[in-house]
Amino acid sequence: MLQPLKHILQQKHIILASSSPQRKQLLQSIGLNFDIIISDFAEDLDRTSYKENLSQYVIDTAEHKCRHVYQQIKLNENEKNNLIIIGADTMCSLNNVVYGKPCDKEDAFRMLKTFSNNTHQVCTGVCLLQGDMIIKTFSETTDVTFGSIDDETIRAYVETGEPMNKAGAYGIQSLGATLVKKIDGDYFNVVGFPIYHFCTQLKALLNNEIK
Repeated sequence: MLQPLKHILQQKHIILASSSPQRKQLLQSIGLNFDIIISDFAEDLDRTSYKENLSQYVIDTAEHKCRHVYQQIKLNENEKNNLIIIGADTMCSLNNVVYGKPCDKEDAFRMLKTFSNNTHQVCTGVCLLQGDMIIKTFSETTDVTFGSIDDETIRAYVETGEPMNKAGAYGIQSLGATLVKKIDGDYFNVVGFPIYHFCTQLKALLNNEIK
């Protein structure tokens, strides 16, 4: 992370409202100092009410994660103003069908079989909460094209266990990379967090704050 932005953020108490090891690693890799409080939000918003608006769905889920974490901590007014909570949610979609984390091995197989030889979208919604106020929400979408994958390869990948806690049932940063033919957009968004978009949004917000 660039030094001016890092200096500003050192004055903030930042909380990541996520249990994702990928998001933790990505944010640490840019020099961000933060605590982790895992949200207990059930991630059960009614997808049908969003129709084809996946970006709003993941943004709203990210906001709920932030608010659930905020409710877990007690702060005075000064502490509220110094607090930034980061929430994020990632989903995949293909032909307007939404794919989250698989519920079991057969569900993972079904997802990967559907993605084979197709291009799906990976959408991550991000919410930034300062105290109990939303200061920014945004989303990022990346197109991911899978090669043609035979059933034996899919079964073998599912048996590694890697797909079981990942949206779309694969991890592009690990063995799942062997399934991906190409991507169009932000690679880190597919990993789980759009780093570039996040940094540009956060820098604009913080620069405006100190003017």
